Amino acid sequence: MRVVIAGGHGKIALLLARRLAAAGHHAVGLIRNADHEADVVAAGGEAVVLDLETRTVDDVAAALVGADAVVFAAGAGPGSGPERKLTVDRDGAVNLARAAAAARVSRYVLVSAIATDDFDADSEDVYQVYKRAKSEADAAVRASDLDWTIVRPGGLTDDPATGRVRVAETVERAKIPRDDVAAVVLACLEEPATVGRQFELVAGDTPIGEALAAL
Repeated sequence: MRVVIAGGHGKIALLLARRLAAAGHHAVGLIRNADHEADVVAAGGEAVVLDLETRTVDDVAAALVGADAVVFAAGAGPGSGPERKLTVDRDGAVNLARAAAAARVSRYVLVSAIATDDFDADSEDVYQVYKRAKSEADAAVRASDLDWTIVRPGGLTDDPATGRVRVAETVERAKIPRDDVAAVVLACLEEPATVGRQFELVAGDTPIGEALAAL
């Protein structure tokens, strides 16, 4: 399986690339900065320099040709302002979906965030805009004709993966290791039954496969 990951130098993306490579798949990381190519390669992936903020849908679609799936794991980052929350976290995800459709890549997994629909539409606070951006991206992907899955993890940590999670349409806010999020994304890519499902995800006691099967 050839999987193109937007935000290819992000922590979840690099962990996912390692897991994809270990499982015998081919990961392609879309990165903005050519200096990050070595990190993607070290994780077992192939790097393609492409900026989702500045390139057209057709440009992005060209990078997706031949892929079996795409994953949106990009983000503007903690130091960014409200405007980039919209141009990266929302518009980047939407444009990737449009590009996937144009490239005839139907499988799309979107890494979102927990409780994103609970935002103040009138607030200019960066965190409220971030939640709005994620929520609007999720809605656009749900409205698409793609075979989508939307994963909404809780607070992210760099702790080692446990392989055990709690998933449901809504869960109580809690944390989860990034590596467990990567493991869940891979499991979604390999499990057709997760198509058309949106769920929140935190650390828990249930093995990932069992948790997804119970959705």
